[in-house]
Amino acid sequence: MSFFCLFWVLLFYFLRRSVIGVGNTGRGGVWAVLLGSITAIIHFFLGYIIVPGGFGFSRWLYGFIDLVSVPVLIPLFIYFIIFIFRGLSGNADFGNFSLLWLIPIGALRALTWSTIRDPILLVMVPLLWTALAAGISFFIHWMIKNFTWYSAVISILSILILPVAAAAAYWAFFSQQTILGFVLLVTVNIPLVLSFIFERG
Repeated sequence: MSFFCLFWVLLFYFLRRSVIGVGNTGRGGVWAVLLGSITAIIHFFLGYIIVPGGFGFSRWLYGFIDLVSVPVLIPLFIYFIIFIFRGLSGNADFGNFSLLWLIPIGALRALTWSTIRDPILLVMVPLLWTALAAGISFFIHWMIKNFTWYSAVISILSILILPVAAAAAYWAFFSQQTILGFVLLVTVNIPLVLSFIFERG
């Protein structure tokens, strides 16, 4: 399980790159890995922001902020700022930038979580990371390429719902509501599958 957490994001990055292609490499990728490494180190020394208290809202918030959603939303937001100010040339690729950012985070989490040997942390959390990175990226690209009022509404709602659902999937698995957890996990991964179908290079 530790090896899965260590290598999953990296392997998924290469899979996505081979199927979909790359919008931006070079300096953008280097910055993604560097900033992801800095983020991982800062989080390692500062610890978790939320102290979960059992199975209630604090556990979901802990999953949203510290484990699942915010670690993916940060690189997406950073890349969005870069994209707005045109700091990177070429086609925008929010997904690959986010995945590269998450590689050092996954590596450090694999080391810190290896003593716990919890499949929710070592397997489910990395799966939710890649689902969010690819899924949110898919809706952003779809909105940019096919900008209409309904595509904007659907994309924005999906971008808002996906991180909430991903954190809920973690909460459901932790709360031993396995069926609900799998339903949420499959739902969150639907945009990922759509990205492989409609964004093929």
